Amino acid sequence: MATLTTRTRETELLEREQDLAALAALLTDVGEERRGRLVLLAGEAGIGKTELLRRFCHEHASSTRILWGACDALFTPRPLGPLIDVATLTGGELEALVQSESKPYEVAAALLAELGRNAPTVLVIEDLHWADEATLDVVRLLGRRVESAPALVLISYRDELDRAHPLRVLTGELTTDASVRRMEVDALSREAVARLAEPKGFDADDLYRTTGGNPFFVTEVLAAGDVEIPNTVRDAVFARAARLSPTARTLLEAVAIVPPNGELWLLEALAPEAVGHIDECLASGMLSAEPDGVAFRHELARMAVEDAIPPDRRTALHRKALAALADPPAGEPDLTRLAHHAEAAADADAVLRFAPGAAAHAASLGAHREAAAQYARALRFGDCLDPEERAGFLTRRAAECFITDENAEAIEAERRALDLYRELGDHRMEGDALRSLSVFLWCPGRIAESAQAGREAVAVLEGMPPGRELAMAYGNLATFGDAVVWGRRAMELAERIGDTETAVHALVTLGFAEAMDGLSAGMEQLSRAIQIAEEAMLPEQVGLAYDLLALACVHTRSHTLADDAIARGLAYSSEHGLELYRLYLLAYRARSRLDQGRWEEAADAAAAVVRVPRASTMPRTLAQIVLGLVRARRGDPGQWPPLDEAWILAEPTGEELRIGPAAAARAEAAWLEGDRGAVASATDEALKLAVRSERSWTIGELAYWRWRAGIDEEVPGAAAPYAVQIAGDWRRAAELWSDLGCPYEAALALADAEEEAPLRQALEVLQGLGARPAASIVARRLRLRGAKGVARGPRPGTKRNPSGLTAREVEVLSLMAQGLRNAEIATRLVVSVKTVDHHVSAILRKLGVQTRGQASAEAMRLGLAVQDR
Repeated sequence: MATLTTRTRETELLEREQDLAALAALLTDVGEERRGRLVLLAGEAGIGKTELLRRFCHEHASSTRILWGACDALFTPRPLGPLIDVATLTGGELEALVQSESKPYEVAAALLAELGRNAPTVLVIEDLHWADEATLDVVRLLGRRVESAPALVLISYRDELDRAHPLRVLTGELTTDASVRRMEVDALSREAVARLAEPKGFDADDLYRTTGGNPFFVTEVLAAGDVEIPNTVRDAVFARAARLSPTARTLLEAVAIVPPNGELWLLEALAPEAVGHIDECLASGMLSAEPDGVAFRHELARMAVEDAIPPDRRTALHRKALAALADPPAGEPDLTRLAHHAEAAADADAVLRFAPGAAAHAASLGAHREAAAQYARALRFGDCLDPEERAGFLTRRAAECFITDENAEAIEAERRALDLYRELGDHRMEGDALRSLSVFLWCPGRIAESAQAGREAVAVLEGMPPGRELAMAYGNLATFGDAVVWGRRAMELAERIGDTETAVHALVTLGFAEAMDGLSAGMEQLSRAIQIAEEAMLPEQVGLAYDLLALACVHTRSHTLADDAIARGLAYSSEHGLELYRLYLLAYRARSRLDQGRWEEAADAAAAVVRVPRASTMPRTLAQIVLGLVRARRGDPGQWPPLDEAWILAEPTGEELRIGPAAAARAEAAWLEGDRGAVASATDEALKLAVRSERSWTIGELAYWRWRAGIDEEVPGAAAPYAVQIAGDWRRAAELWSDLGCPYEAALALADAEEEAPLRQALEVLQGLGARPAASIVARRLRLRGAKGVARGPRPGTKRNPSGLTAREVEVLSLMAQGLRNAEIATRLVVSVKTVDHHVSAILRKLGVQTRGQASAEAMRLGLAVQDR
């Protein structure tokens, strides 16, 4: 590390003073308060994140312990790669855990303990965008608990992330915590580039335009010397490498094909004649020293060098790396690296020898995305596999894709496996594949196909001696009706064959059926299933049970239980890499917060789900419902697009679980607008479906909005709060809703009173929630009853009105709604017509409308067209 330290000290680091000062202040806080902090350091490739971290660590190395780990730039990264680097430095329990396939939560706990041993400590985790899922899970847990250790954790990553990248979700979650901060590393200014270019005689404007101020691009171009400015960084790298001796370039090639770094013993195997030229490469700045070898200073440079290696030589180098890594001088072979080089060497036998083991290792650590990629790698080279082996790999890949919510890939792999099992005449595996396919098809909302596959699975398996496959198939059919009947069949068979996993699955099925009607016995069964599954080390069954327990609690408005189930479920899913169940739980959390009157939190939680495109449609449906209802209840514009999307996703499924909430949300939004006909059309078919499904809470919610809209009908089977309200007992309904912790519903119940006191109470609650449309309805009822001094709620100033209108803009909007033209408004307000023109443009933009008529309609709906007296 001496070379790195020297270079960092001597290199000028431009325009990073504020970043260094901010990090230093955080480190001081950590030392004084003994509470940890985590910093997410974001920036594009080559922007200087590593140099900034190196400089900071160098400046504080004398007074602070520095731990540094980096994620691998492999096709499929090593599970816990950066933690292995850190554990090598710390030794002890952490090293033992990362070498023994421990779970992420165990590694996180050991890491926190290690960080607490020597205060203060700076932990750097570099290039998190390349991290495996197990590492991401450790970081997620570390972020949640970092305050407990006197350490400053610095995590760098590239911010050019794909929308579906799991790191996008992780950073969104972490930045909501007060102990986590996000820092953006910016490009260099034109002035800074000029300062660097001037001594080299380069045209600063051309250099800035070519590089965009990216420090790596700038320094690589300048380091190329007296050559024409390259059009790409690739050219800059090649120009710099060309100044090395041919043997040193050979070493560069060897280092380039063994990311993240080339150990000395490995380089001796790849290019023994070139190892003596390490100093030349270090002096050039192309490579940097690592504890046990060398690595490229910039990943972009490594990639450029690797891409330029002739194909035949690249293949030969990967073959040498494969042979060397298969028999390392110390420790066990790294299956992930072996599989990487086997693929690059086009060695099918080696891929099939190492990739499955690497997949199993990744899955054991909760890195399911990496496991799926390793199985895909094996299948790409699996032409020599017999049909049974190929089907097995396809089945395992499908399962790993499913748990990471890559349903299209899971369905495609399972269909291919199904075809192979049919060719083999293996009916037991054919039936099990059909059952799995049914599960996979349900998530993206392909309910008819899912049900058909589920029925086919039972038909096939009932022709075989009964076993766990049939029990699981019975439990799966509970999804499509007669849940108790099918759940009991599954339980009876599971107990007969003595299989714990199928018994847990059956218990979950039965518990969910009862819990959805609010029965405590069902909740207890689901809790017991979680305990049994945890003891039996069945993480996917635990995740499923938490998922269904949370859904049942939210559905029945059991919010205390819901909050607990969601919190524990999210923690467990994060620790075990169960991305699918985490996504559902995040959507349930958004709905629960909506029902508890925590609307700002609900909207934030729902937006976080919507921002991440996933294959499963139910979480997105629920999140869009929450966003639409928050806007509708507040009187904000833009409630219909999310409600329309939710309906588009739900309606084709024909499933009450999705259609019921979407229909009820549309009905409520229509009622708030005074459109009673839309309430009826939104709920007609949905209510029939709910009655057939015997879902009391869905029946009650749909019947309630129809009753509110004046539809006189008798609908049996509604849940108690709704049934009591429809029966006219508003007082008891308000008590029930209050007991459930649903303030909005309780206020609406009070609003049905004839007496002034409960009406005023309802108005106060609704105004406190920011429920302007409903508050306006209650205020009108009070005035019709002759009540005096009825508050109209907050004035629609900039801080309080939903669209951010200023007081003057509200005044202009009110006059627009009265039909006045701009010149008339200007005369009324004693301002210029041009000023009114500006106000009108701002109003249209803020309300999200295009015409004066639409703006006037919004003003009436939001209650902004009536002036306070």
